[in-house]
Amino acid sequence: MKRFSMRLKTGGLISLAVFLFVSHAPAIEVGGVTFADRYPLEKTNLRLTGAAVLKWALWFDVYAGAFYLPERVAGKDWTEDVPKRLELSYFRNFKAEDFTTTSDKLLRNNLSAEDYRSVEKRLQEFYQLFRDINPGDRYSLTYQAAGGTELRLNDELLGAAPGADFAVAYFGIWLGPQPISESFRDRLLKGG
Repeated sequence: MKRFSMRLKTGGLISLAVFLFVSHAPAIEVGGVTFADRYPLEKTNLRLTGAAVLKWALWFDVYAGAFYLPERVAGKDWTEDVPKRLELSYFRNFKAEDFTTTSDKLLRNNLSAEDYRSVEKRLQEFYQLFRDINPGDRYSLTYQAAGGTELRLNDELLGAAPGADFAVAYFGIWLGPQPISESFRDRLLKGG
């Protein structure tokens, strides 16, 4: 009877340990990159809406990305003035200038001339924040009304740009009507 009781206690502890590990395990792995299922902010928690790998010309992986929104916000409503976060984990080396050139080209294609002009000064300042990156580096963009759109590299704050309009314009590179990749966008927003 003692042996049975000991096995029951040991089995219970093992089950509890497995439950705790699984309940705190990362939500998803894409392209060998792990993304958490939640991201805590000061006033709210964000949930993972989707994750994907961006491929260039169908030949090679560029980065894995994950997108987060508040619990009750559908992916299709990402343009609302709500907190949002995009994480990109890179598989290749890139120069800071590459981010500036590519971002500006995509934004000029996606925004009207008037909308581009309204964010242009903030964009030029934001572009100065970019750094050269290596495989495994992770950029994140996090928008909150009070702090604007923060840019972090490997969780180090590089700076921020104010305005909900800036967030919609910049996140639109990946999530807008003419994104860098429609399949990448659709997988990031699949939760909504």
